[in-house]
Amino acid sequence: MPPLRPPFSRRAATIFVVLQAIASGVFAAGGADKNAAPKADIATLLRIQNDVQKLLPQVSPALVAIQSGGGTASGVIISADGLLLTAAHVPGDPGKEMRVILDDGSITTAKSLGLDKTTDAALARLKSRGKPWPFVNLSREVVKAQPGEWCFALGHPGGFDKARGAVLRVGKIIKQTANSLHTDCVLMGGDSGGPLFNFNGEVIGIHSQIWENRDQNVHVSMAPFLRSWDAMQKSQVIKVWGVGAGGYLGVATVMNDDVELEVADVIESSPAQKAGVRAGDVILSVNGDSMTDQQQFSATVRARAAGDTLKLKLRSNGKEREISVKLAQKPQDEGE
Repeated sequence: MPPLRPPFSRRAATIFVVLQAIASGVFAAGGADKNAAPKADIATLLRIQNDVQKLLPQVSPALVAIQSGGGTASGVIISADGLLLTAAHVPGDPGKEMRVILDDGSITTAKSLGLDKTTDAALARLKSRGKPWPFVNLSREVVKAQPGEWCFALGHPGGFDKARGAVLRVGKIIKQTANSLHTDCVLMGGDSGGPLFNFNGEVIGIHSQIWENRDQNVHVSMAPFLRSWDAMQKSQVIKVWGVGAGGYLGVATVMNDDVELEVADVIESSPAQKAGVRAGDVILSVNGDSMTDQQQFSATVRARAAGDTLKLKLRSNGKEREISVKLAQKPQDEGE
């Protein structure tokens, strides 16, 4: 199926900057109160526009469009020898060859290396071409990406369109978790795997969970990439989910179409499987605390040690049930 074209006109990226900056910066969240104090004044917006106009030519050559498995996505080059960051759900597995379209429209290929299925982080390498690749730097100061900070997102929503070029959206960081950033940058299908930048032109996130009908999206922060760098370069797959301080649960989760936390997979012989957790279960709460997203769930489990017991409230086929799971000792990370 050919990619759907997004409802953007073929105008300069700066137009998108101004419109999105006004939408996310000037008016209060939700726009319900027209008399609410502005988030930013015109001088601030003009400064942001000026900064983005300077940064865009520097960073856009490192943005790529990716075609994999019949779908379209994005990625960003972060080294002269062609290392590429994207979201783990784009390649799905190590060793997958992907078609890559560069900023100038030229086409090459990349092979996926390792990925972290617990956070949706993935590394790939472009095919060697005998000269350096354009690249951007990633931020190693993860904690500096704080709520309220301005940022901008690049991507190829709907697939590569040379006449339109990269689509840029400006916004603010809304929330920071151990492995993710939430922003109000408006994203669409095809943006997955694309970069989120700070105003130093450094990558601070990779687009991961995109909800077109919500006022925020989720990006993998640089923390999982930095933490798993060596393993991903060795094409290893990190798929030990729900690891705490020595504790181990053994489930993978996704946000389903109803924006609920759903069990996507249960590791064989894991504590979760032995306790009766099944793929398709919706996780409603852990120890009485409601679960609203993957990052919250992971953080909740990580706070527990081997031998601790978790009480999970689950829903399946419209029926709720509660189970107790005793965490086990953490196993070694597994490869595919």
